[in-house]
Amino acid sequence: MTVIRQQDFIDSIEDALQYISYYHPLDFIKALEVAYHKEQNQAAKDAIAQILINSRMSAEGHRPICQDTGIVTCFVKIGMDVKWDKTDLTVQQMVDEGTRRAYLNPDNPLRASIVADPAGLRKNTKDNTPAVVHIDLVPGHHVEVMIAAKGGGSENKTKMAMLNPSDSIVDWVLETLPKMGAGWCPPGMLGIGIGGTAEKAAVLAKESLMDPVDIQDLLDKGAETAEEKLRVELYEKVNKLGIGAQGLGGLTTVVDIKIKSVPTHAASLPVVMIPNCAATRHLHFHLDGSGPADIKPPKLEDWPQVTWELGDKVRRVNLDTVTPEEVQSWQAGETVLLSGKMLTGRDAAHKRIADMLNKGEGLPAGVDFKNKFIYYVGPVDAVGDEVVGPAGPTTATRMDKFTDMMLSQTGLLGMIGKSERGDKTVASIKQHKAAYLMAVGGAAYLVSKAIKKARVVAFADLGMEAIYEFDVEDMPVTVAVDSNGNNVHQQGPVIWKANIAELDAKLSQGSK
Repeated sequence: MTVIRQQDFIDSIEDALQYISYYHPLDFIKALEVAYHKEQNQAAKDAIAQILINSRMSAEGHRPICQDTGIVTCFVKIGMDVKWDKTDLTVQQMVDEGTRRAYLNPDNPLRASIVADPAGLRKNTKDNTPAVVHIDLVPGHHVEVMIAAKGGGSENKTKMAMLNPSDSIVDWVLETLPKMGAGWCPPGMLGIGIGGTAEKAAVLAKESLMDPVDIQDLLDKGAETAEEKLRVELYEKVNKLGIGAQGLGGLTTVVDIKIKSVPTHAASLPVVMIPNCAATRHLHFHLDGSGPADIKPPKLEDWPQVTWELGDKVRRVNLDTVTPEEVQSWQAGETVLLSGKMLTGRDAAHKRIADMLNKGEGLPAGVDFKNKFIYYVGPVDAVGDEVVGPAGPTTATRMDKFTDMMLSQTGLLGMIGKSERGDKTVASIKQHKAAYLMAVGGAAYLVSKAIKKARVVAFADLGMEAIYEFDVEDMPVTVAVDSNGNNVHQQGPVIWKANIAELDAKLSQGSK
């Protein structure tokens, strides 16, 4: 009988969550490095470069990889021969205590994103609890923990289907994935759960994302089982869709496909697909009664030395003097460096603005969007001499329903976020001769270094969703939708899907 101390378990949860906030798994970084060197679309290559540079900066600075420090998911496998030193806390309560301590750590505070009463007031719990905990009793005398912090942008793209037994899982994935857009911040991984019942398939898909990146080993070895063959087929066919990094089009959309399956009813084929984003964060550890988990930091020299050159085609923009006529000269796909003042705002702020305008109250004091840009962001709290903590973009599509209101009623010139915009929003951008600029999701710490001043100007009670004024210097963005409605998220994948097909045809002819 092994005795596990509650305190050792809590300390290990806290340490693990701090660790994964700033350390990518090295297998994921190595896979991204391969994707970077292989990529032929310059826009996608630049995006991967920013993700890799951001990862190294976060590892060096011990600050979050992404401003969305996630919802905690924890798989706890408890050996049947394990005894706890105390029984006043449940496993759920122990995980929550470790989570609370990790997210409130004064040296590296993590953004609290969890809201209680999700169908009602949606009030932030302030400490990112409760975590989602899955508990299994297994043979043995150890406790095994797999823990992850999953961002909302990728989690929201989860898809589920109850297929017929004769349906093709490959066809369903290839049909579904392009409709998910780029809000899950590719390149990443797809976790696929198959079988059981609907809820079991979802848990399998999430658990599969805890596995190491090993698709290249599988390709070298050769697929043998049905699951392995399915992984290889999906890996090759998904990447041929041409979605690419950040949805800009390119050769790498996924760095791995993970699959877990269990038996299911003869009449059923439940399938759940959950993507992991470019801010993939998870850790696996064991407790054997000898103390807290020994979590060793990786070696910084294992990170690739990637640089990002802006080139000669960069357009520099002063946000304090930019005019509608200047915005109308921008073209989709251009790289732009922003300097000057911008306002921020995301889901809760947009809803509150909409309510105020509908009541005829106008905008809050100190907020003027006339000829300004709004940045969709919820930053991490600053520490030390930081102006602001990691402050990468949030998924722009969630603000689509507010965009026409903002453009028509506030004088807003444009928006900055991540991922694509919906067709109606693109039409509104075109109608109002505005622009949508894309910052790289998964490069939050890098982006924060371009922010030289930050202050809350409205809705302070919303915490990370308050409206800030940022003063930025050379913040890199891409014109994703220009004033004529040209849309890189629509054009890029189409072009690169065709390019990949052409490359395959040439390779096929050359091998004959």
